[in-house]
Amino acid sequence: MTTDFYSAIEARRSVYQISNEPVISDERLQEVIHHAVKNAPSAFNSQSSRVVVLLGENHQKLWNLTKETLRKITAAEKFPATEAKMESFSNGYGTILIFEDESVIESLQENFPSYKDHFPLFSYQSSGMLQHIVWTALTHEGFGATLQHYNPLIDDEVKQTWNLPSSWKLLAQLPFGKPGSLPQEKPFQPLDDRVMFVK
Repeated sequence: MTTDFYSAIEARRSVYQISNEPVISDERLQEVIHHAVKNAPSAFNSQSSRVVVLLGENHQKLWNLTKETLRKITAAEKFPATEAKMESFSNGYGTILIFEDESVIESLQENFPSYKDHFPLFSYQSSGMLQHIVWTALTHEGFGATLQHYNPLIDDEVKQTWNLPSSWKLLAQLPFGKPGSLPQEKPFQPLDDRVMFVK
């Protein structure tokens, strides 16, 4: 699939109906993720983002543990809708977990104390850019995806299940797969209300 930069940005939308049919090879998927992580900008070139790609049984395990976590805090009459949502994510090909390594942030705070209060914000900005790059890249390759945030509810179990460092802070989950539907139409606010040009 080929598309230009602007078309790729425009095409990146939330797609909830996904399947586990392969769209590209796992080798190509790894190339795409490596390229995104390597080239995502970060404050002071801190490169604090961390990514875990879950495929197959590990992907399904994530959404099973998320479902069981939510079962404990969701009213019984509302849980069927929650369960259906978890199953829709589980039906996909994989999930990308996006973290920030807080040990990197703490080191920057020690080395540059005048920016101490800003580094957590810089970290979130870096992660947001990485999330957008990964999501857009997956769309470019032909996947459908959505960005989810079940952290911090699942943080401890995720770290324990996949033996991840305690300093990794989970910020987002991106389930992806072969798209089974088109995204819904999205309204846009007038750009003149959102953008100012000053000469």
